[in-house]
Amino acid sequence: GFDITVASEVMAIFCLAKDLDDLKTRLGKIIVAYTRDRKPVLAKDLKAHGAMAALLKEAIAPNLVQTLEGTPAFIHGGPFANIAHGCNSVVATTTALKLADYVVTEAGFGADLGAEKFLDIKCRKAGLTPDCVVLVATIRALKMHGGVKKDDLKKEDLKALEAGMANLQRHVENMKKFGLPVVISINRFSADTDAEIKLVEDKCKALGVQALMADHWAMGGEGAADVARAVVKAIDAGGGKLKLLYPDEMPLFEKIETIAKEIYRAKNVTADKSVKDQLKTWEEMGYGKLPICMAKTQY
Repeated sequence: GFDITVASEVMAIFCLAKDLDDLKTRLGKIIVAYTRDRKPVLAKDLKAHGAMAALLKEAIAPNLVQTLEGTPAFIHGGPFANIAHGCNSVVATTTALKLADYVVTEAGFGADLGAEKFLDIKCRKAGLTPDCVVLVATIRALKMHGGVKKDDLKKEDLKALEAGMANLQRHVENMKKFGLPVVISINRFSADTDAEIKLVEDKCKALGVQALMADHWAMGGEGAADVARAVVKAIDAGGGKLKLLYPDEMPLFEKIETIAKEIYRAKNVTADKSVKDQLKTWEEMGYGKLPICMAKTQY
């Protein structure tokens, strides 16, 4: 049968590799089986990693495209954010940083999942130090979080919007834990009212962050210029310094607890003895200093 490429272990490895040699090394470390005495069998033990890297030797080069207004962009890699780390390749990001004064990269599937993995996995492993976080939200989504049904989202509902702001507040709080300045980009829909926009702006101001309307869907780059200027201002002001959520040396189960409690606000984390034994085994195998890639559904 066929595997979904973006859901594969190879896609995630590919996106974290720094170059072709690094990719070959990482592919060689894939555990493909265990011996009868429970010792891991790696892809390199089977002499398969060279052929695996050869299949990807053309794919390692980022795809350069452009927007309708001629802005260059790299599209490279796409590991699913629900199970993998949800970011484009390290190669694309580091290449872009050599070619532009400002680089914007996406971390998908919500700031709780996408941003946490981007910072705790991609930035940690690639040595990247972002200067600012842009949280993207819509008034429609915030009203839905406040209890409005999909068919009623075009109607003004300040009460539901205010209730839904708790969701955005949580994301802001989460991102501030990483020590970076936060700018809110509100993607505008035609049904958004002035009163709804003002409510979001006022609530965000109370949280200590600036919220700006982004109308690029209708106006192109000009519609997002205010957001861009706010990001540049936040970066130029300095003061932001990336702080990872947990250190490499923390035991694996404690890393899981930290993410669950700090990002998802779990009160407690429990696990069967078999799970804790498996984590301990991985630590004994030398994997204890790796970051955690948390999986979740959209629900």
